[in-house]
Amino acid sequence: MPAEKRTCVASAPCSTANLGPGYDVFGLALDALYDRVTLTRLPAKDGQIQIKVTGAGAGVVDIPLKAEENSAGLVVTNMAAELGLKDSLDILVEKGVPPGYGMGSSGASAAAAALAFDYLFGLNTPKDKLVEYAAAGEKASAGSVHFDNVSASLLGGFVISRLSTAKGKQFIRMSPPRNLCLVVAVPNVSVPKKKTEVARGVLPKDVGLDKVVHNVSAASAIVAGFALGDVEMIASGIDDCIVEPARKQLIAGYDDVRSMALAAGALAVTISGAGPSMLSVLNGRDKATGVSQAMSDGFRKAGLASQVFVCAPSEGARILG
Repeated sequence: MPAEKRTCVASAPCSTANLGPGYDVFGLALDALYDRVTLTRLPAKDGQIQIKVTGAGAGVVDIPLKAEENSAGLVVTNMAAELGLKDSLDILVEKGVPPGYGMGSSGASAAAAALAFDYLFGLNTPKDKLVEYAAAGEKASAGSVHFDNVSASLLGGFVISRLSTAKGKQFIRMSPPRNLCLVVAVPNVSVPKKKTEVARGVLPKDVGLDKVVHNVSAASAIVAGFALGDVEMIASGIDDCIVEPARKQLIAGYDDVRSMALAAGALAVTISGAGPSMLSVLNGRDKATGVSQAMSDGFRKAGLASQVFVCAPSEGARILG
């Protein structure tokens, strides 16, 4: 009889959400920064769940260490309760994705935790159900369940999160074109603890039908671009007239970063998730160096230093050991 597994290590990538018009629906995993979660079963049978957090990146020291207030901890707590598990568990969260910058930090931790728990206990949970477990962990940081970042981190590639009245939750994964290149600029700026709440608070409560039609059309072009493997079509759909115009006021340097990146050869530029990071889309890496410099210069004009990452889409969360 095989020995019972005591420890599992899983990693999950950062991600970008929305891609312009796909608010709360589109997610894309990025092969740039990763969170790693180590889950260990302890001999004690008191059902305690301990959290430790380490790693580089702004805000790591502010990440909650109470299981119910930490995205990875909440995922493990919920899964353990559903399984009826009485074992104690130790969770080590190694942060590679900076929290609060629009790169799906809490989603990466939650995705890695869900995958690690599933593997450690040999559950073979269907991927869509794992996404639901991981998304529930987002309540710890965002206050409510969001599927866009966490579905991309867990499944990899481009994911459409659909909440259907007829079929329930659907997570539709599509493989990105091989030549899709992303440049992400992360400004060195302090972000509020409830940044997602702030970013949602500026959104319009009423939207004209003409703007809805515009965004549906643009979002459809993005989906078609992924289906056809056409980077230029994807970029053509990154054209949001509802959310981005409201949120850009929260990002110092937005206009300069966008205009300078486009001038340097980016096909499209948008806010990554709720920001303040910004994302450029390129067809191949030929112009990536110039676009990276342009985005950095754009933030510098606003008095901000930044980190810039050139990356491809990620294949998603995986077991490391």
